[in-house]
Amino acid sequence: EETRKGMIEKAEQGIWPSYAPIGYSNVMGPTGKRIIAVDPELGPKVTKLFEWFETGQYSIRELVKKAQHAGMHYRKSGRPLGGSTINGMLRNRLYTGSFEWLGKVYEGTHTPLTTFATWTNVQEILDGRSISNLYQNKHSFAFTGLITCGHCGCSVTAEIKRGKYVYYHCSRFKGRCSEPYVREEVLDAKFAAILRRVHVDDEVFGLVRRALKETAVTERRERDERIGALRGEADRLLGRLDGLYLDKLEGRITSEFHDRVSHQWREERDRILRDMESLNVAEDCLVDDGIALIDIARNAYEGFPRQPLAIKKRALNLLLSNTSYQNGELTFEFRQPFEMLAELPETGDKKSTQAGLSKSASNRLAPRA
Repeated sequence: EETRKGMIEKAEQGIWPSYAPIGYSNVMGPTGKRIIAVDPELGPKVTKLFEWFETGQYSIRELVKKAQHAGMHYRKSGRPLGGSTINGMLRNRLYTGSFEWLGKVYEGTHTPLTTFATWTNVQEILDGRSISNLYQNKHSFAFTGLITCGHCGCSVTAEIKRGKYVYYHCSRFKGRCSEPYVREEVLDAKFAAILRRVHVDDEVFGLVRRALKETAVTERRERDERIGALRGEADRLLGRLDGLYLDKLEGRITSEFHDRVSHQWREERDRILRDMESLNVAEDCLVDDGIALIDIARNAYEGFPRQPLAIKKRALNLLLSNTSYQNGELTFEFRQPFEMLAELPETGDKKSTQAGLSKSASNRLAPRA
């Protein structure tokens, strides 16, 4: 119990409380506590691992070969990294600078080896591959599942013609449909034009980020006060349980009385601990996630046709809803807060527009305790 408390205390200070994962090493910090620092040999290679996989061009098996060629290996045995290890590394949030410990996410003090945006893209690619393997699809297409036919409301599907050209068309689930086929390149251009309408320059993005952070500070304070009160109740119950046990040892109460009362107190304490855990789930990382998603969305149009399938799907699912295709035109709705970002004027009273945007984004993206 004391060891567990010590590890939680380190986590609350932003220190990873366990053995350093591949790419880091355990060292003694300036305060006398052991921390993790970037391994000068393996750290940059872990960064490359995320960058390679984010391109969407490599499977885990192919990534194992690239890691082996790059000289990545286990510390103790010196053997090349296996597929399950690399998959676990790609799933590990620790490499972004934050980490999970006992169901709670903490902001770490260590140096990240990849960005949150890259890590998020990697999760989407991993999840997409899992779905693809589950259904054994021979091909994956960028826009399937995103568009409906404007004529009949059926889903729009895709197929490959002449071995290399991707065409989209109505699935005709309800019968014959007059909507003609459309090339994927045409949809690429149309979606890129839509994404270009999301106007967020660095100044506005900085304002949104600051507003979200300020909102998080207030909610964190309220959450911490509630957690502190619950922790006090849990500690009082633990003290009662200790006293009850001593009374049993010294014969002041019977074993039956001890078992009955201690059972009630333990159930009450377990309920309090569960309440604390549920509050811990609403962490500041949710705000960081929201900021990262806006950052992804505001630059999504850049090189859109060349982006991996998973990144295209992620960007479009994030920004758009109710997308349909009819007579050569896409109709859609921007999700909030991106509808406001798309309507943000490039000229005019920028200060008042920024203020309204930051307030609305705060209301929609800040976590709730």
